[in-house]
Order: sequence, then C-alpha cells, then structure tokens
Amino acid sequence: MFKINNNTVLYQNQDIFNTLFEAFPESVIIFDEKQKIVAANSSAEKIFGYEKGKLKDQFLNILIPLRYQTTHKNHFNYFMTKPNNRINTRGLYLFGLKKNNEEFPVEIGINPFTIYEKKYVMALIIDMTIRRESEIKINSINVVLEKKVKTGTVELQKTIKKLKKANLDYKKELERRIEVENKIKDALKKERELNELKSKFLSLVSHEFKTPLSGILTSAILLEKYQLNNQQEKRKKHLKTITEKIQYLNNILNDFISLERIDSSKENYKFTVFNLSKVINEVVYNSNMLLKSGQRINILQNTSDYVLRQDEKILELALNNIIYNAIRYSPENTEIDLEISKNTNNLIFKITDKGIGIPENDQKFIFNRYFRAENVLNIQGTGIGLNIIKTHLENLGGTIGFKSIENKGSEFFVELPINKES
Repeated sequence: MFKINNNTVLYQNQDIFNTLFEAFPESVIIFDEKQKIVAANSSAEKIFGYEKGKLKDQFLNILIPLRYQTTHKNHFNYFMTKPNNRINTRGLYLFGLKKNNEEFPVEIGINPFTIYEKKYVMALIIDMTIRRESEIKINSINVVLEKKVKTGTVELQKTIKKLKKANLDYKKELERRIEVENKIKDALKKERELNELKSKFLSLVSHEFKTPLSGILTSAILLEKYQLNNQQEKRKKHLKTITEKIQYLNNILNDFISLERIDSSKENYKFTVFNLSKVINEVVYNSNMLLKSGQRINILQNTSDYVLRQDEKILELALNNIIYNAIRYSPENTEIDLEISKNTNNLIFKITDKGIGIPENDQKFIFNRYFRAENVLNIQGTGIGLNIIKTHLENLGGTIGFKSIENKGSEFFVELPINKES
C-alpha cells in the first residue's frame, strides 16, 4: 500500500504493514512534502466517500474545502520547515471535503516523519460530525435550560416575593387578631371589674343609706316622745342626729352624681371669678354640722385676700371631702387646721388633722375608687370621694397629695391654678 520511490519498501513485510495500517480505528492519510497522498486506509476512504484505492496519488487539496486551501498551504509550508513539531487540532473547528463536495467537521493530528531522507506526513483524522451535532444539541439544550433556569429563577423570585408578602400579611393578620383578642380580653376584664364594682356599689349604697336612714327614722320617732320643756336637750340631740345623717346622705349623693358625670364624660366645668372666702365660709358652715364634741376647724389665713378664676363648685367639693374625712377619722376634742399659701401661679391648701392616719401599706391605693383603708372598715364611708376629687383636680390642672402616719394624723395638700383658662 505504501511504497517509497526507487522501490524501497517501508517495511520488509508489506503484508504485515498493510494489516496494521488498516487496523487503525482512526482515518489515516500519509502524504509527501508535495502534499501528494501516498497512502490512505479504508477508514479515511470511507469518511471522505472514495472507493478503495482512489485517494492514492491524489493531491491533498481534494480533501480540503476551497475557502481553506490558501490558509492550509501556508500552514503546511510553515510546518514542513519545522519537522519536529506536532500539530493537534483538538478543540479547533476544521472541515474536510467529501467526494460529493459535502463539508464535514474533522479533528486532525499531524505527525511528520522521514524515511530514507524523504519527508512524509501522517495525518490522523476523526470525523466530528456526530460529536459536533451532539455539541450543537447540547448547546441548544443548554440554551433552553438557561432560559428555563432564568424563567424559573424569575418565577422563584416572584414566588418568594409573594411568600414574603403572604408571610407579612399573615404576620399583620396575626398581630391584628392578637390585638383584637387582647381588646376582647381587656373588655371582658373590664366587664368583670365593672360587674364587681356594681356589686360592690350596690352593697355599699345599701349599707351607707340604710344606716343613716335608720338613724333618721329612730330620731324622728323619739322626737315625738320628748314634748316637755325639760326634754329640750334630748330633742336637740335627735335633731342634730337627723341633720348630720341628712348632710352625710347629701354628700354621698353629690359624690355619686359627680362620679357619674366623670364616667360618662358629661362634666362641663364652669369657670368664674370669685373670692376664696366665699368657698371657705361655705365649707366651714357645712362642716360645723358634722363636728364631734370638742372638735374645731382653724383657718390660719385671711381668705378674703385671694381671688381666683376657677370652678367654684369643684374647689368646694374637694375641700368639703378632705375636711369631712378629717372630722370623721379624728377623735373628739381635736383640731383641724386649714392653711392656705400661694406660689407664682397656684394656690396651695394644706389640711392637717390628728386622726387615725392611713396605714403605710394602704397609702398607695388611697385614691383608687371604692378603696378603704383597713383601719376604717368599721366606719361609714364610700371610698369614692378621694378618687373623684383627684380626677377633677387633675382635669383643672391641679394636684393632690398627702403625708400620713398611722395613729398620729394626716396632711393633705391641694394645689390649684389661680387663673384657669376655659
């Protein structure tokens, strides 16, 4: 198959060489330095579409597409000047030309060799058609996959965004439900407290009204028995009892009315200009009817020196309540002092008694509605007076506070703006 000129045989055993040459799985073409094909195995003939033996003595250009022939010639000349180089076209896109002029992709390995001082080149050629088609399909699939991945990524991002929004909406809904649930719990708690307060209130009213009314009824019945002149002291005693009980009931009713106005937000304060002495005289007059034997109220300043613009009735209510408590919780033969002072914008009232005082553990609850200290539970009272006046005073820009020592007495402080704007 492959003989050197001058009848020099490449191998001593031509048959063995031809067998090995044909056994190559790759297509093999051998050509000389003039690019004349001197040998081609059947694999080469098959991929280029030539019959057996038809490639021999043909020039290599018949296997190269016309557009590559100039470039091939330059590369070949350069290659032949450096015969020790080997060329491997793996990864390059080269093309061969079949007998029917059909181009197809190939991969070529070129190896030069010399026999008897004559140069030859052996080209190993692999048909890349199937591989290139596979690459094209793979690339096409990759493009499709990339698009699907991009589309999937976009959809995933949208889904994540929707999930985040849904999660946020769920969180907001959960918070809203918790808030509603807490409001319902608060409403139920307030309703329970209100029911407890109502029960306590009804019990309180029943007790607080029943006792004075019984005293009034008893005194009224006894008055009919004391008709003689020498019984006038007993008559006066029962008349005083009736007066005190009526005054006490009147104070309770005033507290309840004021409490209802506060709770229903119906309280409209009325601001007028008045002299303080008017309020003090009214408070002392009402208080004198409740004084125990030997008790006395001391006014330590000239009250006519002070003129206010305030709600006159609320100030009277506050002073009445504190002084009534001082009378009720102080023993006989004690004094109650009312001291008045002034700072830049406010009047300050200090009411001091020498009564039973407030236990230290109860002092923090003293302004709570219906609360009564443990040392006065057997004394008549509603436990709403201080709560009412504290609310009113704060609404008028004022404050109330106290200092107290059990069994020694109490000092209550009321501070109220002199001029209150409407």
